[in-house]
Amino acid sequence: MAIELRQQLKLTQQLIMTPQLQMAIKLLQLSRLELMDKISQELEENPALEEVQEAISKEQQPEKTETANEQPASEKEITIEEKIPDEVDWSNYLDEYNSPGRVNFESENRDSPRFDAFISKKESLSDHLLWQFLMIFPSSEDEEIGSQIIGNLNRDGYLDVPLEDIAENCECELERVEDVLAAMQTFDPVGVCSRDLGECLLIQARHLGLENDLLTEIVTNHLNHLENKNYKAICKALKVRFDDVVAVVNVIKGLEPRPGRKFSEEEPQYITPDIYVYKSEGDFIIVLNDDGMPKLRVNPFYKQAISKGETVSDTTKEYLQDKLRSAAWLIRSIHQRQKTIYKVMESILKFQGDFFKHGITHLKPMVLRDVAEDIDMHESTISRVTTNKYAYTPQGIFELKYFFNSSIKRVHGDAIASASVQDKIKKLIEHEDQRKPHSDSKMAEMLKKENINIARRTVAKYREMLGVLSSNKRKQL
Repeated sequence: MAIELRQQLKLTQQLIMTPQLQMAIKLLQLSRLELMDKISQELEENPALEEVQEAISKEQQPEKTETANEQPASEKEITIEEKIPDEVDWSNYLDEYNSPGRVNFESENRDSPRFDAFISKKESLSDHLLWQFLMIFPSSEDEEIGSQIIGNLNRDGYLDVPLEDIAENCECELERVEDVLAAMQTFDPVGVCSRDLGECLLIQARHLGLENDLLTEIVTNHLNHLENKNYKAICKALKVRFDDVVAVVNVIKGLEPRPGRKFSEEEPQYITPDIYVYKSEGDFIIVLNDDGMPKLRVNPFYKQAISKGETVSDTTKEYLQDKLRSAAWLIRSIHQRQKTIYKVMESILKFQGDFFKHGITHLKPMVLRDVAEDIDMHESTISRVTTNKYAYTPQGIFELKYFFNSSIKRVHGDAIASASVQDKIKKLIEHEDQRKPHSDSKMAEMLKKENINIARRTVAKYREMLGVLSSNKRKQL
């Protein structure tokens, strides 16, 4: 059989995502801040895209003065009418002329520097310890050891590497490293540079003058019983009274298990809602958050240069057409994104009307398919719209994903949303007797009395999602 080359024509059908569709999908899943960064990047890279500046009102435009000789003959004679405009701000007018001094009314300058730009950088744990270490004027060898110790601290202030490794890296004796570590364990915050939790607690107790034999013994050998609040086992092992153990436990509770906590470099994340839901005269109003969002348009100069057949090279013309097409796609995709978010929020409001009126306890079970069928879109589109999008409601700020949750069966009647069950479990724990906290089985029985059929394992799962400890660890003496 001979091997030969042949040309063959084959007709197939396949799905191809156009660049316009890819851009629309990408913009749909971006958060508001990410969208603004994307727009800023496009404004820098695409010359055919520009931001529409706010138009100057007629009152702020300078009047053109013309001499009598320069006045065209075709213009009619200008007559002055004594008419007061309706837009006069009488409150500012009266305040200005009734004040003892001169008053200037200025609008906010968007180009002015932000106040947070003048705030100094937060001091890190490493800088704080290095400053204290250099204050004791260490030798060059001790300074190298101290730098190694500071560089191997975790964010809680604990030393993560054994001292033998530091001694090997610095090419010095182990006793020298231990002396430097002992000196650094006296630094602020108290308990820093500890190698474990027990050493951290003992250093703090010694610094506060609260160290005694019972506290040392409990921290050294019975931290596992202390964690599980098994105080009777501690009493039996050490042969001491229960009241003495409780007194020492209360002292240990006042110590800081994470000395480096206050030097955490984690910045708070502020949420800016993408959409607002207001209640007005018994009805809800949906408003998209366009504050700070630049208004875009296609640059008319480049558009006219191509449409009027200006003498430009083919390469330049192709480049301009590509940029004009990209700018038009971006503007259209942003408008489509805003329209889709509005339609999804409108559908959520229709399904979860009782939640917006009465709160979390009236949240209904809902899945993405419900909204997708209501607004005639695919579930994947609804998933992208509700990702990293937040809504301001009369009940607080919630992520759009929050309104989609599974259902829990009731003993009698319709199902209830899992978020509502979690809220009920949270309230049961808040109002329990701390000396006799509710177990998971007890809370399951209490919820059944409220017409909620839920298993003990489900209660335990929701309790862990809320970040609540088990009943034996919540018990207070």
